[in-house]
Amino acid sequence: MNRLFQYLRTQTFRKNLIVALISTIVILLLLFYSLRFYTRHGEALEVPALKGISVDQAIERLENQGFRYQVDSVYQADKTPGLVIEQDPDAGTKVKQNRTLYLTIITKNAPEVQLPNLTEMAFLEALSTLNNYGLKLGDTIYIPDIARDRVLDMKYAGQKINAGESIPKGSKIDLVLGNGMGESEVTVPNVVGYTLDEAMFSIKGASLTLGTVNYMGPIIDTANAKVISQTPEPDPEGLKKVSIGTPVNLALSN
Repeated sequence: MNRLFQYLRTQTFRKNLIVALISTIVILLLLFYSLRFYTRHGEALEVPALKGISVDQAIERLENQGFRYQVDSVYQADKTPGLVIEQDPDAGTKVKQNRTLYLTIITKNAPEVQLPNLTEMAFLEALSTLNNYGLKLGDTIYIPDIARDRVLDMKYAGQKINAGESIPKGSKIDLVLGNGMGESEVTVPNVVGYTLDEAMFSIKGASLTLGTVNYMGPIIDTANAKVISQTPEPDPEGLKKVSIGTPVNLALSN
């Protein structure tokens, strides 16, 4: 132990101690500055504002400032294709060089969706379903039907379309709806050759009424007399219609 204390008092120990302290300080300084250089301590870049400009302009800015980037796309019918609508991180954020920025742009081509079955739905339910599928309401076309505001048919670009068909997202769908009043006009049935009972059954079934009944010539058996003419006359193509309740006049003969 005495020899140890004697050594600690020697010039050699003091020199070695000083060298060790200096070496330790140098090593610590080297580590500090090396880490500072490696992490670029205190150096940061400000993220540029990219929203609202074209993706080409955004990419040019990022590459000039040393940023990396990834681009995702979404479709919005009312937005200009190629426009940056979102960025992460936000503009003004301080980040390191080579940081990856994430851009969301508007794509030109709309993804396709399958048209849902809207028939027999109430109007408000159909409208909600269209929105859920990313589709829009076009025209509403009302036709005579006892079911008011109920979807009877669907049209796309003026043509009938069936559920399950693929159409671009954001497309407008026209809905054919019932007006709640039913048919106001009907086609006149052809009752020529019918007996009176048969003609009456057909006329009432068409929501019309029986008008005058005239027997032509001598009638032997009224029950078996047949209709030989009627007014109004039937339209073979079914295009001519009359109002509900219109009387149909008959002429019968044996």
